[in-house]
Amino acid sequence: MLLSEHIFPAHRTEFVVELPQAAPSLVLGYGDQGLSDLAIGRRLAIGNGILTCEDDEQAWARARASEGDKGGAAARACLDMVDLKHRFLPELVSMEKIASYCLTEPGSGSDAASLVSQAVLEGNHYVLNGAKAFISGGGDTDVLIVMARTGGSGPSGVSAFVVPSTLEGISFGRKENKMGWNSQSTRAIKFENVRVPAENLLGKEGEGFKIAMRGLDGGRINIATCSVGAAQGALEACYTYMLERKQFKQPLASFQALQFKYADMATHTVAARQMVRLAACKLDAGSADASTYCAMAKRFATDLGFQVCLEAQQLHGGYGYLKDYPLERLVRDTRVHQILEGTNEIMRVIIARQLLEKGADVR
Repeated sequence: MLLSEHIFPAHRTEFVVELPQAAPSLVLGYGDQGLSDLAIGRRLAIGNGILTCEDDEQAWARARASEGDKGGAAARACLDMVDLKHRFLPELVSMEKIASYCLTEPGSGSDAASLVSQAVLEGNHYVLNGAKAFISGGGDTDVLIVMARTGGSGPSGVSAFVVPSTLEGISFGRKENKMGWNSQSTRAIKFENVRVPAENLLGKEGEGFKIAMRGLDGGRINIATCSVGAAQGALEACYTYMLERKQFKQPLASFQALQFKYADMATHTVAARQMVRLAACKLDAGSADASTYCAMAKRFATDLGFQVCLEAQQLHGGYGYLKDYPLERLVRDTRVHQILEGTNEIMRVIIARQLLEKGADVR
């Protein structure tokens, strides 16, 4: 119902009531309820705006990363600021309110540090002007984590702000008509002379880009986990189909060519899962090479996850093209995983730079 009607259940908290907390990394250090990034990867399957709790990264969670969790680095910055912590975190943790992460702009995608939205300090308020693009949950969420320029060019001139979405001067574009992720809204956001209280600055001026990048490390773990979940779901669909479907008077599972394909799909899924968990452990431990491993995991798991879903769709033949079966949705939903949280081409840039320019040791 939610998928076919393209509904984003922003305030349907019954979907997450069984979770110990709705936005896991948001609560790290707040009330001693936090889950590690590894635990998040093992316990959450995230579906087009719906969080469900399962034993592993199951696909029926629709490949949708929680915005509240992607803003985890910003939330951690809140933890060091008593006023922001008490004003925003309790309702975000309980999912009474939901946050969107606002970094991407119409002219700055992969080159995020070139963003041009500006926040100018006037008295006890910052006046915010600019536009953001491809904002997950835009128009349906209550809080915006906004990166805007308060200083000169480059990363050091970017600051981060907690912005209530109801402030005067904020407007939302139309809901984007997307290939997948159809029960999660994506919109552009425009800021026109929005007056943001100065105390809503996250950290200090100039720290916003670092906060944003820390958030992306966790987001890459999340989206990689979703890809593993989609691959696992595709595998399970193939298992049932190969045993039940018969051609030439034999079940598909008896054909060696299909056995080999299924074996490769399973191997790729397990390998991706282990890569993601290794990266999550690195991130939990605060390892200096965590960003490298997060980029590796994101690239590896999203490429392999999408490929497994494609192979599963092909294995289902014509039925894989029908909406009565899950494969066409898994293919549509996982395709964007190779684009968001930093394209997989940018992941390769990050990895190569760490290895060739900084001498990272990944043994």
